[in-house]
Amino acid sequence: MPEPIEFYFDFSSPYGYLAAEEINTIAERGGRDVVWRPMLLGAVFKETGGQPLLGIPMKGDYARHDLERSARLIGVPFTLPASFPFMSVAAARAYYWMYDQDPEKAVALAKALYREAFGQGRDIDSPAAVVSVCAAEGLDPEAVSAALSDPAVKQRLREEVEAAVAKGVFGSPLILVDGEAFWGHDRLSQVALWLQRGGW
Repeated sequence: MPEPIEFYFDFSSPYGYLAAEEINTIAERGGRDVVWRPMLLGAVFKETGGQPLLGIPMKGDYARHDLERSARLIGVPFTLPASFPFMSVAAARAYYWMYDQDPEKAVALAKALYREAFGQGRDIDSPAAVVSVCAAEGLDPEAVSAALSDPAVKQRLREEVEAAVAKGVFGSPLILVDGEAFWGHDRLSQVALWLQRGGW
């Protein structure tokens, strides 16, 4: 059985949102599973000296236009939330808490959180907002709220972020296929070709 694809992303990454809408379909066509791994770009930026793309003069203006155009191309709604750029810690904690119980439900939750943020343009940076999305997905709000402040869940996320940085994950989305890194939503076509050809 081929190794699964590792899909690294930050819930505050709009290009991650676009990739999240396509990665599983691409993987299925290539006969692969996907392991979704939320991380925190803030921790990465401490290592790389990077900053959010939309805050960079000229590049930010281009990216706003490109995001809307790319969303139209793949047929998904796109609206930047008013709180952007936002903290994604609560969303990532909720994901890993759910992942340790049911990975499939965790992926469904990740998609719901992304769609809330960039599909609907709504806040997901606060614990209350994350709990609300979780509740809409049929999860117990009290259990989610408790998990977001659970030291074990906090440590789980810290370890995942540290592991991502140790693997050289420097942006979102970053897809690892057979140890090969593909950075950005615009590299999904290369991911598809890699799976089809078995590399090059």
